[in-house]
Amino acid sequence: MRRPLALAAAALFVLAHAAPASADPQAPDDGTGGLDYPRGGEGPEGSEIAFEFQDERIAESSGIAPSLRHEGVWWTHNDSGDFLPEVFAVNEEGETLATITLNVELRDWEAISLAQGPGGEPEVFVGDIGDNFAGGWTEVRVYHFVEPEVLADATLDPSVLTFTYEDGGRDAEGMMIDPRDGRLYVVSKEFAGGVYAAPENLDPEGGNVLSRIDSAPLFATDAAFSPDGTRYAIRTYWGVTIYDSSDGVPGSSLGSFDLPEMEQGESVAFTPDGTALMAGTEGMNSPVWRVPLEGRKLPEMVAVEEEAAASDEAEEPESAGAGTSIGALPLILGGAAVAVVLIGGIVVLARRG
Repeated sequence: MRRPLALAAAALFVLAHAAPASADPQAPDDGTGGLDYPRGGEGPEGSEIAFEFQDERIAESSGIAPSLRHEGVWWTHNDSGDFLPEVFAVNEEGETLATITLNVELRDWEAISLAQGPGGEPEVFVGDIGDNFAGGWTEVRVYHFVEPEVLADATLDPSVLTFTYEDGGRDAEGMMIDPRDGRLYVVSKEFAGGVYAAPENLDPEGGNVLSRIDSAPLFATDAAFSPDGTRYAIRTYWGVTIYDSSDGVPGSSLGSFDLPEMEQGESVAFTPDGTALMAGTEGMNSPVWRVPLEGRKLPEMVAVEEEAAASDEAEEPESAGAGTSIGALPLILGGAAVAVVLIGGIVVLARRG
């Protein structure tokens, strides 16, 4: 029943956005156009709620990403609406550890990623890429700042990257950065959505053109790379597709599956060890789910670690054998010493005789 519902929602979405965007767009009631989208299913076996946001200011978490400096810390932010331009660092209990206020406009923040910045330090990238006016914005922006070494409240002036689409304005909610080369990608949220690549070398002062390089699942709401860059995930309101990007982007699909049912699924990220996805939703005290991965959907880094562990286990019997040989050495030496004494005694007796 999910597929017919998804198709019906898609058809309604196309009709709702058939009219061209006006020069002076009027704000819609919300980002869903009043549609009741499918919300997922049970999710893979082992899926569980990792934590719930405890901070009442986090009412529309729209993106999530793991810290590159602080173990067990996740960054998130609110969607468009009556919110301050704040980015939150939360722990594994959902408690806010730090609030970073950016001296910029919060137009429609939809995604967050962490990657090595131009200066070689970990940076937080916030995607102001949403567009509830069906392509009404002429450009979108990505703000970035160095991830703090000490988590504490602060107000910052972030650096700004400006982007336009080669094929006209798009509504987008997914953004991901390849950890291997730092290249940024945006995933549009449309009936015929696409994956857009930023230039290899970004212009920090001027405009940067996003080029369409692949199609994307219907109504994509976020995207993320695995820590080693060999996999990426694109999620929708109700599910996620995993891609093999070992040879680059676009990658080949490794399959899709339902995510646990959520009120309005918005965010996705790989765990730092690459073994699971973290998937979040909007709403007050909203949950973040940990969804395990298996088989080919696991990044290559996991396979390498598992092979190394299996190799170590295979070597353990040899080590035990070596230990046994070493343990027998004192007995052998002791026996040799006794033999020497006996032979010496015999020689002495023989001479006396």
